[in-house]
Amino acid sequence: MAMFHAEPVRPEHYRRFEHTVPSWFTDAKLGVFVHWGPYSVPAWAEPIGELGTIQEGWYAHNPYAEWYANTIRIPGSPAAEHHRKTYGDAPYDDFLDAWRPDRFDAEDLLGLVASTGARYLVPTAKHHDGVTLWDAPHTGGRDTVSRGPRRDLVGELERATRAAGLRFGVYYSGGLDWHASDLGPIVEDTHGFLRPVDARYAEYAYDQVVDLIERYRPDVLWGDIDWPDAGKPSGPFSLEQLFERFYRTAPEGVVNDRWGETHWDFRTSEYQLGGRVEGAAAWEHCRGIGLSFGHNTQEDETHTLSGPDAVRTFVDIVSRGGNLLLNVGLTAAGSVPDLQRRTLEHLAAWNAVNGGAVFGSRPLDPTIAAPSDAPWARWTRSTEGSTDTAHLIVDGVGPVRIGGVSDRIDVASARLADGTAVPASRDGEAILVALPTPSLEGPAIVSFPIVGES
Repeated sequence: MAMFHAEPVRPEHYRRFEHTVPSWFTDAKLGVFVHWGPYSVPAWAEPIGELGTIQEGWYAHNPYAEWYANTIRIPGSPAAEHHRKTYGDAPYDDFLDAWRPDRFDAEDLLGLVASTGARYLVPTAKHHDGVTLWDAPHTGGRDTVSRGPRRDLVGELERATRAAGLRFGVYYSGGLDWHASDLGPIVEDTHGFLRPVDARYAEYAYDQVVDLIERYRPDVLWGDIDWPDAGKPSGPFSLEQLFERFYRTAPEGVVNDRWGETHWDFRTSEYQLGGRVEGAAAWEHCRGIGLSFGHNTQEDETHTLSGPDAVRTFVDIVSRGGNLLLNVGLTAAGSVPDLQRRTLEHLAAWNAVNGGAVFGSRPLDPTIAAPSDAPWARWTRSTEGSTDTAHLIVDGVGPVRIGGVSDRIDVASARLADGTAVPASRDGEAILVALPTPSLEGPAIVSFPIVGES
């Protein structure tokens, strides 16, 4: 599959889809992911660490709560033991019937999302458990319209997203479906990673994604894991035909790189996995505010990005040319968990003051000014008319010394985000900046004109 591979090969019959990634996506910088499903009812996983940091036992101790239907099928796993003690021998689908999103208001959620400055929303339309959040074809009623919520949750989110002025995307797990395929649990990444590859499932998945495209006209098509192998060659019900339909419906749409080694507009990384792809022309890093994407009641502050940490994560990614897709795991009732809301509200407050240095920016050439970890400092670049501006995003209070700064940075014209002049001077290849105490915890912005030849 293409996901996380540094140099995937695009097959010849998919090359016709290559195009310049639209500026709305490269300017967006921030999107919000939403994971929500029957797994939000048990909302249970072991918070053992970030993806990419655990070498042994990942699947038996999976910190992703949205993988609950897989983890409880692994004999001896703590999740299986928790399920037995809490729910007895209840089948997973009981959680679909018990799911009551009585507190969910899509407009309220989108108000919070829009306040962060995010430019697009990507909710899960179908995760690996196979439950669809709309009345998709072939479900036999195993969807949120026929059971449980009895609501078209994709439709509610799509309408609220458009009304808030954001782009709308859909996540669809094409690589896994634990209901549509009769395979055992996934226990490891090589021979034990079981996924459906047959023509029957390829047609099943094709019809569902086409229905998403035609009904909700998404701007982002976000696949996951892979795509059934039988659907990758040209022909009826092929991924090639699916992409044709998508771009015909959304000429400025974008596709991620998790559809197998076929076609992609942008690359993706996740937590600590896939860092090698982050130098691509267009890339996006996705992660949860905690260690899980689905809501996990076992997480606390020690597993959760604080507001200032979320700001630094966001700024670091943007300074290197990427977008951040930051996930919210809604509770079964449809609310944003308090810890996650606190982080989003802090990010919103910081972006309200400092977003001009981030949204629509581009990375600054490190020969002009280089990033630093001591003190923590990142740089972005923006252009307005004929004026190029370098933005220093830095942690610190009082005199701060930043090394690796060339004379193309006009130190004498340093300004804070609100336009206030700030004392700054040069010390060889470094600059000294006197930073005031911020009114909001997190890095400060100091902007400088870029002078000299580009």
